[in-house]
Amino acid sequence: MTQPPSLKTQTLQVSGMDCGSCAKTIEVGLQQLQGVIEVSVSFTSGKARVSYNPEYLTQKTICDRIQALGYTVEESSGAESEEKLHTCNCSHDHHHNHSSEKIADTQTRPAKNVGMEDDPTNWKFWITNRRGQSVIFTGIGLFLGLVAQYLALPIVIARAFYSLGIIVAGYPIARAGLFELRLGRADMNLLMTISVIGAVILGDWFEAALVVFLFSLGTTLQVFSFGRTRQAIRALMDLTPPTATVKRGKQEVTVPVENVQVGEILTIRPGQRVALDGVVVAGTSAIDQSPITGESIPEDKGVGDSVFAGTLNQSGFLEVQVTHQANDTTVAKIIHLVETAQDSRAPSQQWIDKFAEIYTPIVIVIAIAIALIPPLVFAQPFQVWFYRALVMLVIACPCALVISTPVSIVSAIGAATRQGVLFKGGHTLETAGHLTSLAFDKTGTITQGLPIVQKIYELGRVSANQVLFIAAALEQQSEHPLAKAILAKADDMGLDLAIPVNFTALPGKGIQGNFGEISYLIGNRRLFADQGMVLSPQTESVLAEIEQRGQIPVLVGTNQELLGAIALADGIRLEATAALAQLKLLGIKRLVMLSGDRYRVAEQIAQQVGITEYHAELLPEDKLQAIQQLRRHGVVGMVGDGINDAPALASADISFAVGGIDIALETADVVIVGSDLRRLAYAVELSRRTVSVIQQNVVFSLVTKGLFLLLATLGIAGLAIAVLADTGTSLLVTANGMRLFKTRNLRD
Repeated sequence: MTQPPSLKTQTLQVSGMDCGSCAKTIEVGLQQLQGVIEVSVSFTSGKARVSYNPEYLTQKTICDRIQALGYTVEESSGAESEEKLHTCNCSHDHHHNHSSEKIADTQTRPAKNVGMEDDPTNWKFWITNRRGQSVIFTGIGLFLGLVAQYLALPIVIARAFYSLGIIVAGYPIARAGLFELRLGRADMNLLMTISVIGAVILGDWFEAALVVFLFSLGTTLQVFSFGRTRQAIRALMDLTPPTATVKRGKQEVTVPVENVQVGEILTIRPGQRVALDGVVVAGTSAIDQSPITGESIPEDKGVGDSVFAGTLNQSGFLEVQVTHQANDTTVAKIIHLVETAQDSRAPSQQWIDKFAEIYTPIVIVIAIAIALIPPLVFAQPFQVWFYRALVMLVIACPCALVISTPVSIVSAIGAATRQGVLFKGGHTLETAGHLTSLAFDKTGTITQGLPIVQKIYELGRVSANQVLFIAAALEQQSEHPLAKAILAKADDMGLDLAIPVNFTALPGKGIQGNFGEISYLIGNRRLFADQGMVLSPQTESVLAEIEQRGQIPVLVGTNQELLGAIALADGIRLEATAALAQLKLLGIKRLVMLSGDRYRVAEQIAQQVGITEYHAELLPEDKLQAIQQLRRHGVVGMVGDGINDAPALASADISFAVGGIDIALETADVVIVGSDLRRLAYAVELSRRTVSVIQQNVVFSLVTKGLFLLLATLGIAGLAIAVLADTGTSLLVTANGMRLFKTRNLRD
C-alpha cells in the first residue's frame, strides 16, 4: 500500500532491549504519540521502524520518547527520501554508555562502525559498557555484603553493600517496569521490581540483592547471545569495501562506493574485494564467491560474467562495468532480506506472544490472591504468604517462553544465510519443514536452461572429432545459442580451431564457409535439402533417434555429402539427480516436474533425474492448476528460476528460487544462492530441526515454570531459587536455539 507523500519513515537503532517484551514496550509507547502511523520494533535486530506524520511530531520527539522509556537510540537509516545516515537530534540516555562513533556514515553500512567496546560479544563490553559494569558492581556489592555478614559486622554495613548492588542494577529494571505500568502493561521488569521491593520490606536484603544480580546477569547474557547472531549481519556489511577504484578518463581514481554510478568501470587487482555488482569487460580471474553463494571453490570469471560486491578477486586483473549502485547490490539486498526475515514472526511465535499477553495479568492476579486470601480468610501469617507471592511472580515471568522461538528462528536464518540459503521469514522457515510435495519447473531449474552437446554422430568419411572441429570452426563467427554450445564442447576437448574464409550466414537454415577449396555447411534439414541432397536411410534413422529423445539435430557436411550430426539439448544440472535423491530420503512424498516443453523432452529429463511424476506442454495457467491440485493433499513447495511461472510460485505454500539472484530476491520465499539444488534438502532439514528445537524450548519452558510454581506455592522454593530457575531456563533455551547457528552440513 502506497504511503501518502506527507509521511516519513524512520529506522532507528535501539540499544538496551533485553527480550521481546522490551520491543513491545517501545511499540506501545510510540503508538501513543499523536502522528505515529505505524511502528515495528525488532528485538532480534535491535531496530525500530516508525512511520509518522511530520506535521504532528519530529524525529527528536520519537527519539526522546524511546529514551524516556529507558533505551538508547540512534538513527540507522534516514527517512525514505534521505540518502545519508546521521545521529538522532537527541541526547543519549544517561544509563547506557554509547557514543556517536556507532553511527555509520553511509546508507550501505548502517551498523559497520559499532565500537567493539559496545559489542557484548567482546570482553571489553563488561568493563566499558554500563550494562556490563552494573553486573560487576552488583556482584561486588553482593560479595562484600556476604563478607560483612560473615564477619558479624553491624547489619547496617552489610545492608549498605547490598544497597549498592540493588541501586546500580535495580534502577534501570525499576524504571523500565514503571514505564510498563504507565503503559498499562506488566512485564518481567515490573514483576522483578515488585519482588525486590517486597524482599527489602521483609528485611531480606541478601535475597533482594541476589535477585537483582541474577536478573541483570541473565538479561546481559541474553544480549550476549543475540549479539552473536547480529554479528553475522555485521560480517556481511563488512564484506563490501568503503571505496572503489574507478577509471575516469585516462586516470584511475579511488572514490567512496556510494559515489560510483552505474556504467562506470572498476579496476580490481588480485587480493582486492569487488566493491559493486557488475559485469567483467576485460581480464580473467578466479573469484571467491563463498560469502555470497556459500560455494567454497572459487569460480573462474571472464568477459561477460557477472561478479558480486563483497567477493574476493584471487588471481587476475579485472575491469568490471558497474550494474548496481551501492544501496542496490546483491549483498545489500541479502542484508535487508536477512534483517527482515529475522523480524518476521513465525506462527509459533505469534501464538506465544498472544499467550504471554493473557498469561502475565493472570499471574499477577493469582499472586495477589496468594498474598491476601490465606491471611485474611484462614488467619495465616501474612509475611509467609506475601513472600510466596513474590516468589511466584519471579518464577511465573514468561521471558524464557517468549524468547524460545525468536532465538531459534534467528539462529537458523543466520546459519542458512552462510550456506547460501535465504529464508524470507520465520513463517517460511517453519513451512519448509512441513512439505509433503515439491514441484519443479524444468527449464532453468532441473536443467541449465542452455543447450549442451549431447552426442556427435559419424555419418560420412570423417571421425566425430573432425565433425566437431568443422562445426566449431564455422560457428566461431555465429552468435546463435547452439553455436555457443558447440564452441563450448570444442573448448572442453581442447581443439585448436581454424578460421574459415568466405563465411556466410544463411538465415533460417545455417551457415557456410570454406577451408581451403572445400565449402562446408552446418545447419538443419532444409539447408541440405536446398543443395539437392537426399538423406540416406541411415541418416534418417539417426535423426529420428535424436528427435525421439527430444534433442535438436545440427547437420554437418559439404554440398555433396553429409559428414555427421550433432545432437544438442538443454543440459541437466550436474547436481540435479543427487538433489532429488536427498529429498526422497527426507521423506517428501511427491516430487513432480512441470514443463511447458514437449512431452518427449519432459519424459527424457524426468527419466534421467529419477522423477516418476511429470506433466508436459503446460501453459502458465495449467501449472497453476497443477499446484492447486497438489495442495489438496498437503503442503506444497514450488521450485523455479524466479523469472517465469509466477502464478505457480505464488500459489504454492512456499516457493524456492534458483538462478538469477536479483529477480529471485523479489519473488521467492526462499532463495537458493548459487543455484545448487542440493541446498533444497539442506533447507528442508534445517527447517525440521528448527521446528524441533522450538518445540523443545516451549515444552521445557512450560514444564519448568509449572514445576517451580508448584514448589513456590508450597513454600519449598525461595526467591533466590526462583530467580535462578527463571534465568537458568532463559539461558538454556537461548543456548539450545543458538546451536542452530552452527549448523553446516546436516548430513555430517
